[in-house]
Amino acid sequence: MGMTPSTAGIMTVVLHYGDPAMTEGLVRAMLADEPDARVQVLDNHAPKPYSPAAPGFWERLPENVFWAGGLEHALRRARESGHSHLWFLNNDIRFLTPGPKVARVAARLAYFSRTCGRAVGIYSPCAQRNPYHAQMVAREGVEGAVVAYVDGIALLLNLECVEAVGGLDCVDNPTGYGVEIWLCLRARQAGWPVVVDYKTMLKHSYHASAARQEGFLRRAAEYERVFMEKRLGPDWREQLTVLQGESVPFIA
Repeated sequence: MGMTPSTAGIMTVVLHYGDPAMTEGLVRAMLADEPDARVQVLDNHAPKPYSPAAPGFWERLPENVFWAGGLEHALRRARESGHSHLWFLNNDIRFLTPGPKVARVAARLAYFSRTCGRAVGIYSPCAQRNPYHAQMVAREGVEGAVVAYVDGIALLLNLECVEAVGGLDCVDNPTGYGVEIWLCLRARQAGWPVVVDYKTMLKHSYHASAARQEGFLRRAAEYERVFMEKRLGPDWREQLTVLQGESVPFIA
């Protein structure tokens, strides 16, 4: 695939769980800036369904497959529909950078791909704040950076990259915490640039839905621990802390 993805080549999916008003607010805000964009809502069998009459409604899953399952489903549907990229968005984010979003990330992908000399494998906007991943927070005077991994809150995946590294790899981690990190590390090892865009910013309400489900965060953390220890070893947290500091900035 070429290094310049078209807007039409990006399949944009918002994963719905929790408050339907929160999901609808994100979709409406995106469409207000870009009325022709196709922003699709995947309802992960939420207890409070996303209305088929609401903007962007696409599909309601027959059961809750959690974040990783939703991403895997969307990846499959993106491949089947001939898209080159999937932009998979949490419903608890809000964009702080004004203007069209899908057209902007297509242009930013092209810019970073030209700068890297090959197609970007995984891309993410930066976050206004991120208590878990320091490399996700914007740096003054820097366009972006090639990093070891990104947070999964607004993950944009090159489908060719995902296929090249063997797919998502999440069968033993149903809740999905850490799955995007492992995907990024495999992409990086295979030579695909993993990029954070410091000029496209969002705000994320951490665990806006997950924290309301009793015991979910504890279970998710345990799945993540087992998943990451199996792949990186018992010191995986220390490894990730070191990797946060490994970045190659694009100076503005």
